[in-house]
Amino acid sequence: MNKPLKIVMGIESSCDETAVAIVREDKKILSNLILSQLKEHKAFGGVVPEIAARAHMTHIDTLIQSALEDAGITFQDLDAVAATTGPGLIGGVMVGMMAGKIIAATQDIPFVGVNHLEGHALTARLTENVEFPYLVLLVSGGHTQLLIAQGVGQYTRLGTTLDDALGECFDKSAKLMGLPYPGGPNLEAIAQTCKNPQKAIERFPLPTPLKGRKDCNFSFSGLKTAVRNHIEKLPNGNLERDDITDLAYAFETTVVDTLKDRVKNGIHQYLSTCAPDLKNNKKRPTLVVCGGVAANTPIRVMLQDLTHAHEMDFIAPPLSLCSDNGAMIAWVGIERLLIGDVSALDMAARPRWPLDPEAEALRRN
Repeated sequence: MNKPLKIVMGIESSCDETAVAIVREDKKILSNLILSQLKEHKAFGGVVPEIAARAHMTHIDTLIQSALEDAGITFQDLDAVAATTGPGLIGGVMVGMMAGKIIAATQDIPFVGVNHLEGHALTARLTENVEFPYLVLLVSGGHTQLLIAQGVGQYTRLGTTLDDALGECFDKSAKLMGLPYPGGPNLEAIAQTCKNPQKAIERFPLPTPLKGRKDCNFSFSGLKTAVRNHIEKLPNGNLERDDITDLAYAFETTVVDTLKDRVKNGIHQYLSTCAPDLKNNKKRPTLVVCGGVAANTPIRVMLQDLTHAHEMDFIAPPLSLCSDNGAMIAWVGIERLLIGDVSALDMAARPRWPLDPEAEALRRN
């Protein structure tokens, strides 16, 4: 007799999306609800932690009930509940974590505390049949890292940002250009309307931080500063539409060029490190891009070309699973539940939680 498939609820509340999903062991997403807080934070041009936490508290119960209804199940059908317990804005993390613990306690089912970054890193195993070890480029509002995913809970960091994360750089640069929040998607959209790409690059030369170095680290604060300096040099500091489109195009092109250089180093390290395992087990070398910035089309195209040149597979999650979501948290819950790795109900929330705890802390800020 076949064992029934495990069903896990995932709760995500680490930033400005309240998200609840229910996923089955066979990778079927039974429900995946995301409530955005764009309107609440738009006036501030960024996420306000106190406002985010209050919004999570207001909506979490409704989303949990709606997710169950969408999936056509009840609490009694759940085999476990998983919730983000870090890293992130601690107030929001606490809301989702406590909701998950209450469900686990009242239903007498396991609780799985999930590292938000692992949710992104394992999304490719939910949507594709990718095998360990694979290379991960994690690019989001709070993190920019290159890692080798060797197994559930087993990561080796090859590089990280020394200052700003790429998503943060996108959003802050977009704000400098007068673009509305969220900046990243709006910057990408207006860059696509650039009439003369070559002229744009010549008008607004921008630095490619760390390019040419042999390591895999990133730096984006200087790029953001260069954007501000260009704007301040314009007559009266006023941005016309052509200025914005040209600067946005130059910025995005520079980001793609910078990432290409850094990721190429990561590919070489990954292939060198994992060659024996890949060869002996006849596994395809793979690069997975994840996190909110993974939705950026020029970045995806560059990575696809780069992996093709190195005879690697390239996997990017569907756009709906690039930004924060509950499905990725539920999937980590399933992966950990299947290997018996569940959490105690007194597990504490963690505002900082590296995937590779042995890696040296490098951030300058």
